[in-house]
Amino acid sequence: MFDGMQRRVVSLWFPRLASDRVLRLRPVDGPFALTLTQQNANRIYCLNTAALRQGLHPGMPYTDARAFCPDLQSHVAEPEQDQRFLSMLRRWATRYCPWVGLEGGNGLVLDITGSAHLFGGEGALLSNMRSRLLRAGLSVQIGCADTRGAAWALAHYGEGHAPTGETLAAIKSLPVAALRIEERVSVALQRLGLRHIGDLALAPRAPLSRRFGPTLLLRLDQALGKQPEAITPQAEAPHYAVRMTLPEPIGLLSDVMAGTERLLAQLCAKLMAQEMGARQLCLTLRRVDQDHQQVEQRLARPLRDPHRILSLFERGLTEIDAGFGIDMLRLEATQVEPVPAQQINHVLEGRKDELDDLISRLGSRIGLENIQRFLPADSHIPERSFLIAPAAYSTPSQAWATVNPRPIILFPPEPVFGSGPRPPKRFRWRRISLTTGHAIGPERIAPEWWLEDENWRSGLRDYWQVHTTQGRRLWLFYTPQNPGWFVQGEFA
Repeated sequence: MFDGMQRRVVSLWFPRLASDRVLRLRPVDGPFALTLTQQNANRIYCLNTAALRQGLHPGMPYTDARAFCPDLQSHVAEPEQDQRFLSMLRRWATRYCPWVGLEGGNGLVLDITGSAHLFGGEGALLSNMRSRLLRAGLSVQIGCADTRGAAWALAHYGEGHAPTGETLAAIKSLPVAALRIEERVSVALQRLGLRHIGDLALAPRAPLSRRFGPTLLLRLDQALGKQPEAITPQAEAPHYAVRMTLPEPIGLLSDVMAGTERLLAQLCAKLMAQEMGARQLCLTLRRVDQDHQQVEQRLARPLRDPHRILSLFERGLTEIDAGFGIDMLRLEATQVEPVPAQQINHVLEGRKDELDDLISRLGSRIGLENIQRFLPADSHIPERSFLIAPAAYSTPSQAWATVNPRPIILFPPEPVFGSGPRPPKRFRWRRISLTTGHAIGPERIAPEWWLEDENWRSGLRDYWQVHTTQGRRLWLFYTPQNPGWFVQGEFA
């Protein structure tokens, strides 16, 4: 705050923020409401002006609202999107002053001390705010005063502009609920005859403090400026992008790689400071004719090592048409993931990252989703004992937790001739005559009764490891409930 200058605060309240956000994208004529499941019931979350005129209110059960207003149109509320939209409004409001913070879930607070004269005074600044927000389709109520509490009270209950030094005169006629106190405290004060802020300011303080605690008087003093109340601006989210403007155009691959290396060093320093790693990068090259070309690189693991990332860009940069030269390079991490710091030891130092780099190189050609790995699954059924997942978005798991070994190759069961519960001495499989030399088993596997599986309707299976004299090691099973022999796998 500037020395000798009175602090001035503006409070913006968006009473229909959620519905205004949706109606800006999909305008609706007539009553409109957003619904949200609350207390095991579908209730009204936010309304437009037409729905309010019909007597509807937030918190009302949706079925009752439809009974009162049959032509009510509705949509499911998205509170997370509303908060994201409010954050966008906060960034927009920084055009009026640098100190802008969030006020609950549907409001903003601005410290305009020393910045109002840039817009022709407070009146012109507030008028500019209102007109821009109304053109954007947003309902807003604005309060301006010397304190944050008074500005909030005026925005929510009076919507006015309190002149400098006249805070009490501006808010004394407002209800006590405008002091941001609990509803039960507000009701109790009204029962005592203290209905307005002016009545409360003239009442003896000691009895109020004994009965309602220190919070009530603290809120009153904050509104009147007797107690300070800070405005904390929301910190800007880290922006992982760097760029370089060149005095002379370049076109050689070696020059572009050198520029990319310099940008990577700056970007990775930002990522390391935030303990983040880049999962997807976009390099934009601007030519002197203002044409833009991009090289995207998706990584198998979040990285912040510039030396490992630089080599992955070489293939994409060889396909760039430099034209008459490139005069600007911009590198952005479009997707990042947390990479917390780890304790370095001899095990981590010896771990190689060549596999991740190989997956990234192959993924740039055929797509990361097409490079897959097998992962163990929690099932004793052979066909369900594994999962197939993209290698770039999964980590190698531990070995299959099985008592008995499983074959490397699995295939659908193929019938062979045999009788009895023990493996046949001789059988023919895939036009090959085989002789059983040694058999290990049986291992009985029961079907998972809670899952429908057409292949296991025959019931139990007794699995055997059969070593043939011809050198083939097969996995056979016998179905006792429907006698028959089948081959389902082969060991390496």
